[in-house]
Amino acid sequence: MSEKHEFEFVDGVTSDLSFVARGPTLETVFAASAKALLAATVEDPASVAPRLRREVLLEEPDLELLMLRFLNELVYLRDAEQLLLLPRRMRVSVNDAARLEADLLGEAIDPERHRMDAEVKAATAHGLRIARAAAEEGGKWEASVTLDV
Repeated sequence: MSEKHEFEFVDGVTSDLSFVARGPTLETVFAASAKALLAATVEDPASVAPRLRREVLLEEPDLELLMLRFLNELVYLRDAEQLLLLPRRMRVSVNDAARLEADLLGEAIDPERHRMDAEVKAATAHGLRIARAAAEEGGKWEASVTLDV
């Protein structure tokens, strides 16, 4: 797995799909989570070309709710506008609230090039967790996410 967008799917006891995303910054963890969502949705995520751009600005009371909203925004854009998107540039900040600003790149779903895999309905709050490891453990961020499929 690459350092920049590190994620792995984990086995669970439900029919849902869970993954853990890791990275040195919040931005890399959010980007890795978006990459995991795309990998769950499309058989070949590399087939998605950066042909169009969307901007998103999201704000929630905490990081977990921000992750939930971000992933569900990507699901919404896929379902409502038939777009497959990944973040190109992203900024995540936490002050009074958790805020995400991102440029998303991708393209419209092309059935001839994009073979759909699991139908992800939504990211869920079940087991959702974002935490930073202790400095002696490298200080990396980790997110545990469950997708309703």
